[in-house]
Amino acid sequence: MSKPSGGNFFAGLPARVEDEVFETLFERGSVRIERIASDRHASPADSWYDQPQDEWVMLVQGNAVLEFADGRRQTMYPGDWITLPAHCRHRVAATAPGTLWLAVHADPAHPG
Repeated sequence: MSKPSGGNFFAGLPARVEDEVFETLFERGSVRIERIASDRHASPADSWYDQPQDEWVMLVQGNAVLEFADGRRQTMYPGDWITLPAHCRHRVAATAPGTLWLAVHADPAHPG
């Protein structure tokens, strides 16, 4: 029988880093939950995330600007969340110091 596991979302945060830090908190089958720490991070101007899974992401702390391949930009504040369908090309345009995200990745739904 498995035992419960847990922790504190804000514990063990990395000090200032040059790139985003991804930490898997839970993974089962196609579902992965991550804590992402960003500290004044921005994706390179010519770099896009193009993921094979759907992603639901919530900004927990700080603020951030996401940019999409179609030119749209979305500013996010604590508590804001967004669903990014598989292959939605996006990048992180900017983050504030100490920005934290909660991200859930899962296989895309298949039309029935």
